[in-house]
Amino acid sequence: MRNTSTTIPVDSSWIGSVTYASDARLTVRFRRGTVYRYFAVPRSIFEAFLTAPSKGAYFTDRIRNAFPHTQLVEPPSQS
Repeated sequence: MRNTSTTIPVDSSWIGSVTYASDARLTVRFRRGTVYRYFAVPRSIFEAFLTAPSKGAYFTDRIRNAFPHTQLVEPPSQS
């Protein structure tokens, strides 16, 4: 079975886009360049995130510390 994913731009001052994969991986790309991958995120959580009035608040309350995750990209250094 092939893993499929969808990347969606997000209307948020904090989050630039999210990618949800069919194996329940959620990749979050922040506007400052940091990228995190969250594992075992139910599709219902992803769909609720997309419809939340505040993406940043929903992410903080329901995703950020609720699922195993790893940082994929560090933000660019500030000179």
